Amino acid sequence: MTERVVEYAKDPVLKLQFLSHGTLEAFDLEKTRHFYTEFLGLEVVRTSPISLIIRLGGTNTIAVVQNPKRGGEMPLLNHNGLDVATREEVDNAYKLVVEQQAKWGIKKATKPVDQHGTYSFYFLDLDNNWWEILTNPQDGYSWMFSKGGRDIENWGAKDVNPNEYKRERFKR
Repeated sequence: MTERVVEYAKDPVLKLQFLSHGTLEAFDLEKTRHFYTEFLGLEVVRTSPISLIIRLGGTNTIAVVQNPKRGGEMPLLNHNGLDVATREEVDNAYKLVVEQQAKWGIKKATKPVDQHGTYSFYFLDLDNNWWEILTNPQDGYSWMFSKGGRDIENWGAKDVNPNEYKRERFKR
């Protein structure tokens, strides 16, 4: 049996409590808020005239800051993941994303594939942010911390090549 090994410092320089949030940019907060609540089903709170905070199913949050001058797409590898329980739910979500693409301003969607230990697809939203809808156990990627080992051979992604994310997997 593989011993559980999680890499961390016993006495880190910074004494932090937890990873609390990330940040996304939005062109128009009202359109973005509508998309997040009505399409993605996220909890949304308006925190200032130029910001929102979002979450779903836990305590980790993402701050969303208005930047109407933002240029370009978020790099695909910087995407945000939204978990579902089954492959069928991924396929159903993909179907809805493609069917309602124009209504919600979705710019691109990849086809679902098996990759990095999950079944998933990506889509680019109205603010040029990438999202991944994927199958995962109930606690998301937390399983990687309990599986044992701290290198790629122990969790199934040793053949992942970040350059392959430019493949022709996109459907407009």
